[in-house]
Amino acid sequence: MIPSYDELPVHPKLGLPHSWGILDPNLGTLSITQPSDIAAAAAGVTEGEAIALGLSLGLIDPPLFGREVLVHSVYSGGDRNNFEDVLNSYNPQSSSQWDGFRHVRAREFGFYGGVTELAPDDTDTLSIEHFARHGVTGRGVLLDVAGWFERQGIAYDAMGEELIEVSTLEAVARDEGVTLAPGDILCIRMGWVAAYRALSPEGRASSEVSARFSGLRANEDTARYLWDNHVAAVCSDNVAIESAPGNVADGSLHRRLIPMLGFVFGEILDFDALALRCAELGRYTFLFVAAPLAVPGGLSSPVNAMAIL
Repeated sequence: MIPSYDELPVHPKLGLPHSWGILDPNLGTLSITQPSDIAAAAAGVTEGEAIALGLSLGLIDPPLFGREVLVHSVYSGGDRNNFEDVLNSYNPQSSSQWDGFRHVRAREFGFYGGVTELAPDDTDTLSIEHFARHGVTGRGVLLDVAGWFERQGIAYDAMGEELIEVSTLEAVARDEGVTLAPGDILCIRMGWVAAYRALSPEGRASSEVSARFSGLRANEDTARYLWDNHVAAVCSDNVAIESAPGNVADGSLHRRLIPMLGFVFGEILDFDALALRCAELGRYTFLFVAAPLAVPGGLSSPVNAMAIL
């Protein structure tokens, strides 16, 4: 039995609820999804359509936060084939990505589970490889926040710094006729990818692209909502799920959710085609299937995800 948010133990120094010792230490919220949840999600496939949710690895150009540009080399093997296809330089967080548990610390109190030190030869503890071996699979639920704002005639800028409240997520869910269930993979379309695609090359190169964007409010209400709905992962089409620069008084949603509660984050996913198809079908649930890269000791991974309707 998973305790409610208000029943969770609270870290004495940080004053934040945590799930250390409650969820699997290497899988966190992924461990909430049960085989029966995956079977039910698979049984819900009616159209036999697969929609890719990962961006082209070269679309975000230049990469955000000064990350490395993809360098792709092909070596010839003679007149019959190419011998090697090599990604000489690639930051897994330069496009659609999973945040692993080695990515964010709760300051000096460590990573998820209170792990404060990782030995140089320890490629197992909190490695993204655990996500890869387990997979990120289950019922996906799309909350098309950007589409809802548009339908309501509410002015909204995905590249502004608007704070998306829990009340908005609840309103979108009601409008779509969906109810979250334990083990769901929550996908939130905030419209950032669509806005990015519309930018000129000069606009994409601006520092404002990674400095200002709309997203979830980083307060305790958001943490409570996500935890009490027992979602297995939270995915968005914006840069960080939360907004930037955000509200200083709210703190960091990354810190609240990843090292403290063990949430799995997927960022900069492409939900545009999915949102259109869900609207056509009048159905916002689907089978979500993803296989992160099995990098020993990895901090992150490309998303490599599909929505199957």
